Amino acid sequence: VILTAGPDPSPTVAFIINRTRVPSPDQFAHACRATALARGWAPLFLPTTREDHGEGLARHAVAAGAELVFAVGGDGTVRACASVLAGTGVRLAIVPCGTANLAAKALRIPRPLRAALATGFGSHETVLDLGVADGTLFTAMAGIGLDAAVVEATRRMLKLHLGWVAYAEAGLSRLRGKPSEFTVRLDGGPPLHRSARCVVVGNAGLLPGGFPLLPDARPDDGLLDVGILTPSSLTGWIRVGYRILTRSRHDDHRLERFRAKHVEITAHTPLPRETDGEIIAPASSLEVSLRPASLIVRTPKR
Repeated sequence: VILTAGPDPSPTVAFIINRTRVPSPDQFAHACRATALARGWAPLFLPTTREDHGEGLARHAVAAGAELVFAVGGDGTVRACASVLAGTGVRLAIVPCGTANLAAKALRIPRPLRAALATGFGSHETVLDLGVADGTLFTAMAGIGLDAAVVEATRRMLKLHLGWVAYAEAGLSRLRGKPSEFTVRLDGGPPLHRSARCVVVGNAGLLPGGFPLLPDARPDDGLLDVGILTPSSLTGWIRVGYRILTRSRHDDHRLERFRAKHVEITAHTPLPRETDGEIIAPASSLEVSLRPASLIVRTPKR
């Protein structure tokens, strides 16, 4: 719905809304409309569908002249909007209401609606890097191996009711398993050969629940952070979990972390792959590059 303006039209703000994540759509739209009008913006509401998770809607918003686009949903909705808005100069704002909200947490965007709207209509902005994994843009993290298998196995209804705990439920049953043989090449350097459970590449370094797997990762530092996880026993996973919970930067054979602008990952067999919690086609490789300073996002003042 576009609210028309008079002869001196207000700037347009688009709300791309994942309706499965908004419990009271009418009440939500009323709050957004009231806030937008009070700030001098004309609101455009674009709910996602099974056929369009946000990319087509974001293109429509840009074509309609929107100067600000709110992604209302989880990391998938943010990724869909970011992939279209990158390089356009159109600002992205986020109302985090997904399962993990990794991009929003990395940017410290508040979850309550009123605070998220205040941030989105505010004046503070951050220019973000974006990652590209085999042609698929992402804002937070991409991975191949166990992390993608957990994402694929997490049941949708559990995510709706339990949030990030649903990922933990899916992951616990997969901690024990055979490692895969990986070759990782960073910025064209010498190959790293590892027997590991997964390799992740983060533009932001958080796991579901906000746990910092890659504590030095920042989405505006011009670098990608790489994590190679190799635990082969429950004890090994406990030790890795402790280091994550304590934000330890200590590396050993169970968890190694690197930084680069271009990452090439090759496995001996096809494996599950994911970007921002969305499954992409399984393959035996994943190539990730950085698109620096690509997206302008409204963020809180630090």
